[in-house]
Amino acid sequence: MTATAVEQGDRKAADWWATSVIRMAPGVVELRGRPVQDLIGSSSFPALIWMMLLGTEPTAGQARLLEAALVAGVDHGPQAPSVAIARMAATCGVGLNSAMASGINVLGDSHGGAGQQCVELLHEVVALTSQGESPEAAAAAVVARWREHTRYLPGFGHRFHPVDPRRAPLLSLVDTAVAAGEVEGLHATAALAVEAEINRGRARPIPMNIDGATAVIYAELGFPAPLARGLFVLSRSVGILAHAWEESQSGLRNKGPIPRDVLPTHLGQDG
Repeated sequence: MTATAVEQGDRKAADWWATSVIRMAPGVVELRGRPVQDLIGSSSFPALIWMMLLGTEPTAGQARLLEAALVAGVDHGPQAPSVAIARMAATCGVGLNSAMASGINVLGDSHGGAGQQCVELLHEVVALTSQGESPEAAAAAVVARWREHTRYLPGFGHRFHPVDPRRAPLLSLVDTAVAAGEVEGLHATAALAVEAEINRGRARPIPMNIDGATAVIYAELGFPAPLARGLFVLSRSVGILAHAWEESQSGLRNKGPIPRDVLPTHLGQDG
């Protein structure tokens, strides 16, 4: 093999996982071009998440807004399938990593995906307003289009909370960020217009929930819609870890989804 062929082979191997996220060499760890030793003790975790995902550095206000969204989504109790599954797995003799992965792996379209879907919905409203439509008219058009395919509008209503307690503080922080010029507020306006549209004529309101409020934040901060789901998973992983650890300390083994003295209803045999 010629020297040129060897060099080409080395380059092909080096390019296999080419990345701008990190540069790692003996004695060197740089994250997005920043030496890790300069980040340790000076960068907040939300600011580091921003830098790793978007490749830029947030302002202090943007980092605080991202942190608020991450804090808000940390946990919602064992009623959530992801948490219940992690707790069950923790009693089965697996490690914390397996228990966490078991829970995280069920964060899909129905459980965990509403934030991404709501960002997509809000993008549609903002796109129409950028073409000259009023927020109200844009919201009406987008809601009508979505309802051609589903009655469910992601980011609105909650199976447990009449009013999600996380909604108001998150939207208040968005208002503060808009006033400070940290974000534009276009997606917040869109979300409120959608909320007004879906509640038009209703005696019992359907308010924005945690998925809607965090979708506003992620969209305002410029995160692509798929990252809204990834950021939710990152946030909820903290709660999943806490539950898996708590359950692992209980001393119980092979804990199932219902108490052992409760037998599932038998539906009988066909035929």
